Amino acid sequence: MSGQNGKRGRACVVVLGDLGRSPRMQYHALSLARQASLEVDIIAYGGSEPHIAVLSHPSIHIHTMTQWPKIFQGLPRIFRPIMLLLKPIIQFFMLLWFLCLKIPSPDVFIVQNPPSVPTLVAVRWASSLRNSAFIIDWHNFGYTLLGLSLGRNSRFVSVYRWIENRYGKMADGSLCVTKAMQHELAQNWGINATVLYDQPPEFFHPTSLEEKHKLFCRLHKDLRQPLGSGDCVSCGSLGMGNYELNETLFTTQVGTDIFLKPNRAALVVSSTSWTPDEDFSILLEAAVMYDRRVAAVLNEDDSTNEEFLWKAISDGKQYVYPRLLFIITGKGPEKEKYEEKIRRLHLKRVAFRTMWLSAEDYPLLLGSADLGVCLHTSSSGLDLPMKVVDMFGCGLPACAVSYSCIEELVKVKKNGLLFSTSSELADELMMLFKGFPDGCDALKSLRNGTLEMGSSARWATEWEKHAKPLVSKVLSRNLN
Repeated sequence: MSGQNGKRGRACVVVLGDLGRSPRMQYHALSLARQASLEVDIIAYGGSEPHIAVLSHPSIHIHTMTQWPKIFQGLPRIFRPIMLLLKPIIQFFMLLWFLCLKIPSPDVFIVQNPPSVPTLVAVRWASSLRNSAFIIDWHNFGYTLLGLSLGRNSRFVSVYRWIENRYGKMADGSLCVTKAMQHELAQNWGINATVLYDQPPEFFHPTSLEEKHKLFCRLHKDLRQPLGSGDCVSCGSLGMGNYELNETLFTTQVGTDIFLKPNRAALVVSSTSWTPDEDFSILLEAAVMYDRRVAAVLNEDDSTNEEFLWKAISDGKQYVYPRLLFIITGKGPEKEKYEEKIRRLHLKRVAFRTMWLSAEDYPLLLGSADLGVCLHTSSSGLDLPMKVVDMFGCGLPACAVSYSCIEELVKVKKNGLLFSTSSELADELMMLFKGFPDGCDALKSLRNGTLEMGSSARWATEWEKHAKPLVSKVLSRNLN
């Protein structure tokens, strides 16, 4: 796409958040550079490392803003109304400085929503001042997220919604993540949006046995370290994982051959932002129920010595129900609170690990796992969890919390299952992992379904079909 005077066109991707934790906007930048042949500026906060494909692309230029000082987050609640007003004002002027002075004039801005305030206002002003078009990518509604902390009836939430609606209508084009959101925008906001479903990019794919082994070697120190004094995974793993022994918790290498251990724990992955819209207690309660139900099925009572059980497992004994290792990835405000709850559980057949992985290792972990769990419920009920999209891209079936539009993504008994309570999730874990690793036909069926459904849908294809025409249309309209 060419810009004014036949020069190569330019786009600016705006994220008022941590770029490394905004994968959809990273994918937009890559597609704008690769598929639309545009020079791309990204304005965002720093924090987590973006994917190497973004960092290394010669046409993508990242401009990092200064984060809101953390010292203000610990102020007493009496100052909260002042901070709710002061923070967006400071962010607005900082954004405007970057949008209008720090980058070359773009032909189009593409902005992530939420947050709506002050992002939409600043980008709208900048687009007018620089004679640029602007497109909103609706991931959710900002006012619903604010309502989680302030309550839906708060005046701040009402004002926020008004701003979001008013400036949303001023955009030259809109993208959104679900048909349900498209309908809401059209019916109640007067905004026509194009649905661009989240799809995994090419670096989300099933993991080979060699890749699994190398990943588990790299993560072995973290995997061995329990959140408490000891658990069913850490016990018996001392001395293991030595590179000379070529052994990890899940794999063994003999010569050039790599094998999955028959008595390995089942690996369950859940990615969370540790925020109130994801009730992590559901997963903890389901883990406790799984632990107790397995003990009941095997006629074990509370007097059964857990260390005796763990030694038998480390010596190679297999049970009809496996140990479960939950790896929880992500950063967020409630992480430490739940880590403390995990330390107090003392389960015999379930262990937890929390970690933050690089953008390169995260897809490998998903491709190495046996099941994904998603606790996302959506503040609006109109967006879909991108973490499940990533899981499907790696051939990983998922159990997800049921809500209004989740079935646009999770096809029950084809690529995943839905649950509403911790008891239902525990039932699904019992059903899927019975006979693990070789005799769990239900889990194998879901994995096959996930691989079949995920092989055709990729981000580049979806972007080419739905987003590129909108970008071209908006650019041509703005240049004429």
